[in-house]
Amino acid sequence: MTEVSVAVKPRRAAPDAPRGGHRSTKRSRREARAAYLFLAPWFAGLLVITVGPILASLYLSFTDYNLLEEAKWVGFDNYVKMFTQDPRFLNSLKVTTIYVVVSVPLQLAFALALALVLDRGLRGLSIYRSIFYLPSLLGGSVAIAILWRKVFGADGLVNAVLALFGIEGPGWVGDPDTALSTLILLHVWTFGAPMIIFLAGLRQIPSSYYEAAAVDGAGPLRQFKSITVPLLTPIIFFNLVLELIKSFQSFTQAFIVSGGRGGPADSTLFYTLYLYLNGFKNYDMGYAAAMAWVLLLIIAGLTGVNFLASKYWVFYGDTK
Repeated sequence: MTEVSVAVKPRRAAPDAPRGGHRSTKRSRREARAAYLFLAPWFAGLLVITVGPILASLYLSFTDYNLLEEAKWVGFDNYVKMFTQDPRFLNSLKVTTIYVVVSVPLQLAFALALALVLDRGLRGLSIYRSIFYLPSLLGGSVAIAILWRKVFGADGLVNAVLALFGIEGPGWVGDPDTALSTLILLHVWTFGAPMIIFLAGLRQIPSSYYEAAAVDGAGPLRQFKSITVPLLTPIIFFNLVLELIKSFQSFTQAFIVSGGRGGPADSTLFYTLYLYLNGFKNYDMGYAAAMAWVLLLIIAGLTGVNFLASKYWVFYGDTK
């Protein structure tokens, strides 16, 4: 019986790791260190300018602090006082809520209507866009607020126009029944920013959708309801969230028009204006800090509700 010898081929040793890998790792670490070095000023600013004051205001909201003496810890006294012992706080919350609930839908509706008009392909569209955008740039300024107070004053332009028709108008900004309406009108007038965003959204809707709907016999109203609005819901949602946050933070208009008091009869006492009065007029900075945190929670809560509700009415492509 012959023996068969089998030659066993020796196993080749695993190749060494490429030398370039180590260099690549060192280069990546060096680039990461450089990136962190360039980002260091931003992180420092975030901690010193943003995070630090936020945490400081949270601490102050639990104290009695008048800017002149050392803060004294009082626990939840500021928050309890806010909702049980301060009728002006509740009134400021009521005034601000009315302002937001009325002005934001009106502003968005007006902005969408103008965007639909501009989307028809007018000549000189860029000029119209610039003109209509100006109110958003100027509406929050002190100069426009002063002008608004003059226009709606007892001897202002509005009453002068009404006098031509034999109508004696009231002092709009000096009447508790109409003062808030003038501020709502001012907010609606600053429609430029949402209008530009609406116009950009309208330009993204394919014209073939409207052509197909027209072939099926759908009129302009039906096309608006079945095509424009559903496809524009993400833009509507975006504008709604932005304007909701901005409206709750409105301050300059009420401060100038009311002379910094929120009058007449607290009819224009916005939340932020009352916060300012407590912090820098009454020197009750602890109470003002507590008001600021309540406002933060209100805005965050309403924003969260909007995001939760958006799944029922906002359409993203083929999904809702």
